[in-house]
Amino acid sequence: MPAQTTMVITRDVEARYRGFLTSVMLEVAPGVYVSPQMSTGVRDRVWAVVTDWWSTLQRGSLVMIWRDKGAAGSLRIETLGEPAKEIIDADGVLLLKRK
Repeated sequence: MPAQTTMVITRDVEARYRGFLTSVMLEVAPGVYVSPQMSTGVRDRVWAVVTDWWSTLQRGSLVMIWRDKGAAGSLRIETLGEPAKEIIDADGVLLLKRK
């Protein structure tokens, strides 16, 4: 699969996340990281690392968003520390549903 734009938003997390995320992404605003061309393998590895840390630390929240043509609205969302979300296409209007 070709590289996709990926964004991670963090809130109230330890400094280790910032150090790690800035090693693979650009911090465009405090707690907002973006990579214009992240491969699926790198994205999966980044999410695995932050998921492992979050399961131990249980502080703050993270949201990862990337383009996925097979998903509603062509976006996929993963979350840690806040309710899971799902994008729903309601006759062309995109809605965000908390699971």
